[in-house]
Amino acid sequence: MPEQLKVDKNLYVNITRRVKEWQKSRQQWFEDAKYGLFIHWGLYSILAGEYKGRKTDRIAEWIENDFDIPVEEYEKLAAQFNPTQFDADAFVKRAKEQWGVKYIVLTAKHHEGFAMYDSKVSDFNVVKATPYGKDILKDLQLACEKYGIRMGFYYSQSQDWDDPNGYIAHKDNSGKDFQKYLDEKCKPQVKELLENYGKIGLIWFDTPMGITVAQTQELIDLVRSIQPDCLLSGRTGNQMGDYMTTGDNFIPRLPYEDTWEIPATVNDTWGYNKYDTNWKSADHIINLLLKIISRGGNYLLNVGPTADGVVPEKCVEILNEVGRYVTENSEAIYGTKTVGIYPYDIPGIEFTRRENKLYVHVLSPRIRIELLNIGNQLTGAYLVRNGQKLDYGVMRTCEGDGKIEVEIPEELHNAKNYCVCLELVEKEPIFEAIKG
Repeated sequence: MPEQLKVDKNLYVNITRRVKEWQKSRQQWFEDAKYGLFIHWGLYSILAGEYKGRKTDRIAEWIENDFDIPVEEYEKLAAQFNPTQFDADAFVKRAKEQWGVKYIVLTAKHHEGFAMYDSKVSDFNVVKATPYGKDILKDLQLACEKYGIRMGFYYSQSQDWDDPNGYIAHKDNSGKDFQKYLDEKCKPQVKELLENYGKIGLIWFDTPMGITVAQTQELIDLVRSIQPDCLLSGRTGNQMGDYMTTGDNFIPRLPYEDTWEIPATVNDTWGYNKYDTNWKSADHIINLLLKIISRGGNYLLNVGPTADGVVPEKCVEILNEVGRYVTENSEAIYGTKTVGIYPYDIPGIEFTRRENKLYVHVLSPRIRIELLNIGNQLTGAYLVRNGQKLDYGVMRTCEGDGKIEVEIPEELHNAKNYCVCLELVEKEPIFEAIKG
């Protein structure tokens, strides 16, 4: 190999390595967080799933598009938006202390084009167009800084049903000058958000539709020029985000090695729908949360406040119960790693780990934990929520397979949703092939 080529190759390798290290360091907080809170809130919350007597059978925040509501008529909803019952400080305090989330993402501008902050780019915003007249995003930002929660914002970069040149899903967009929308509304508003609301953890772009590679790069360059550490969702466009965003409420069927996140709902809708009472149980959400983080992902769970600024009571009950599990077992959730592919699934069991510790999340009643095909030695076992020591045994089956047994205290034989820590001699779990 010519000397120059050797030098160039080494330079490329070094640059690539440094880029990867930088990327990893930027994403570390996100990978450690595991659990975030999505907030879908806008003028659609006023309609609450109904327009002129028609009930939507789709997600509530798409009602303008689904029912072909004229833009001029939809804009008039702003005069009714007055969420006087919303208290950003109390909301974020509860999100941290009771619900256990590590980051919050608010819809700064959804597809409807209405901004939930004080935008100088468009008067169609919560400060200028509503009787409320307060900057909701600013209030949330200050509360997040106070309680140590990462703040992010959702921004619909391609769809904007209020702008004549913004894309509209399921409609003819052939006559639109999308570049004009990008230059005159999208990028200026993203710039406002990055410059006026402190350090932003992530931007949750969505529905890229026909945005080109070059246009996507324009957005990325803008973000990097103002806040280089800000993460970009997987829906930024053209596979150019910082992490993978799955389909809504969808857990990947196959392992995914890089950083990923699942956006999910507590019921069927994202924005508030007064008719949607199909609430997922707390048990179901805990199960999903643990399934996701045990596979290395993040769970971004959504709430849809009412037009008054109130999270539905049933939603609060569910999040409180999920939050109890998360806070009681925080060492087994935040900052943990995946165990990789376990030789077989154990019904009602999920795993997380950190160095010298294997966490066994027990989601269904049992009198003991039995792990086959594991070759570790233990120094102890305890109940994570209170540190209670548990009896255990390390043995071999008649077939020669490694086996660990942990006895569950009698008072927990009919219990579910608790976590047991196995303290390992080795740094990582050692799963063995079946010898039989």
